[in-house]
Amino acid sequence: MKNIEKVITYDQIEKEFKTKICDEINLTQEGLNRFIVFNPFMFDDGDHLVVLLKGREGKWLFTDEGHTFMHVSYDDIDKGTRKKIIDNVLLSYGIKNQEGELVAEIPDNQFGDALYSYLQGLIKITDINYLTRERVRSTFMEDFRALIEETVPSDRRIFNYYDKQHDPDGKYIADYRVNGIKRPLFLFGIPHDDKCRDVTITCLQFEKFNVPFRSMAIFEDQESINRKVLARFSDVCDKQFSTLATNKDRISRYLYEIMEEK
Repeated sequence: MKNIEKVITYDQIEKEFKTKICDEINLTQEGLNRFIVFNPFMFDDGDHLVVLLKGREGKWLFTDEGHTFMHVSYDDIDKGTRKKIIDNVLLSYGIKNQEGELVAEIPDNQFGDALYSYLQGLIKITDINYLTRERVRSTFMEDFRALIEETVPSDRRIFNYYDKQHDPDGKYIADYRVNGIKRPLFLFGIPHDDKCRDVTITCLQFEKFNVPFRSMAIFEDQESINRKVLARFSDVCDKQFSTLATNKDRISRYLYEIMEEK
């Protein structure tokens, strides 16, 4: 294992940290090929993030030695939606989870850039407000399906409906079809622009099939949809709800009224 000074000097590394991030970054050696990276970033309780620069198997890397996951106390950190969010954060910032130790290799002696990215990843993980926002975002379709299945009886709904006669490959799909009414109601959950475009095309295609139907869309946040995308969609959709969170009662009432039609 090479000493760090042979790759790049101690002073150069610390200077790069200060230049790329902030003057409060300090580097202190603690054994062979092991340095503590003192930084001003903290958990909510005031403890500082733990970051070490270490030489391991011929490579230089940053590690928290497991402190981040030991410190946070979020529910279901190892399973479910929150785990998916954390895994996405780690992937985005080039960090690997090695049995609870968060590790990032340093490419081509780019110590400053690598530390900046590593700290950003740790901060995202320790930010409960960020994780809560992302959890809400990522669970929108789950919440949408839960509301529909609570409101519409199982014998009155078809999940991921497509017209087998006109579209045997299932290219044009409604999230749900509500049956038992004169004109079936096609339901769509819309979290983003891409889904909005897809639903626009699907509704137009059902029109071409001459399939009698009504359409209803529930947005995660209608205000976040591109104006042109939303304008085209509004031309083909019969009923829209701008958000799920603030309209659950209205959505349920509307569905009950539709299902009571003869």
